[in-house]
Amino acid sequence: MGIHQYFRSLSDLENIYRCPGKFKYQEHSVAEHSFKVTQVAQFLGNVEEQAGNTVNWRALYEKALNHDYPELFIGDIKTPVKYATAELREMLSEVEETMTRNFIDNEIPPEFQAIYHVLLKEGKDDTLEGQILAVADKVDLLYESFGEIQKGNPEPTFVKIYSEALETIYKFREMASVQYFLREILPDLLAEKGIEKTELPALSNEIKERVLKADI
Repeated sequence: MGIHQYFRSLSDLENIYRCPGKFKYQEHSVAEHSFKVTQVAQFLGNVEEQAGNTVNWRALYEKALNHDYPELFIGDIKTPVKYATAELREMLSEVEETMTRNFIDNEIPPEFQAIYHVLLKEGKDDTLEGQILAVADKVDLLYESFGEIQKGNPEPTFVKIYSEALETIYKFREMASVQYFLREILPDLLAEKGIEKTELPALSNEIKERVLKADI
């Protein structure tokens, strides 16, 4: 028992690769993803602050850094599988929570266990920080799939992942940071070299029109 085991486990996150079982031009580990999500969340948090909203930065950084640590226990499950049914998603969440709780109880020193039960719990909640995390997570997923499509990866899964990520981002469109992303960042992404020859511009516009139509 000891924090040593926890420190050791951080290296294991470097060996868990996202979207397993699919051909990829560039692999992304869970550790890399957590770093990128934290960077994106940091920017989105700054946008929210400039819009006059109060950001609990400690909570935001803790949520972003730790949000995928439980994947150490069950790996990265493909998004379409993870969200196939609400029941399956709930079952997977329960497994993650149970295994994370057991890890903390068995490996983290008793005086720090209460802290880590908070740090490693599901961070996507109704708080501003939880919503920023949810968006930042999908922004990185969007960029990962975008990179594969831009490189000419023929695997249709990445188009589905791109679509699912963008649709989820739109669900948070009332947030100042999401409005900024859709107005300033997404157009630059779609203006990247070679993207005009892919289905992404039309798909992105289709998602936008569908969302706007639903608002009417």
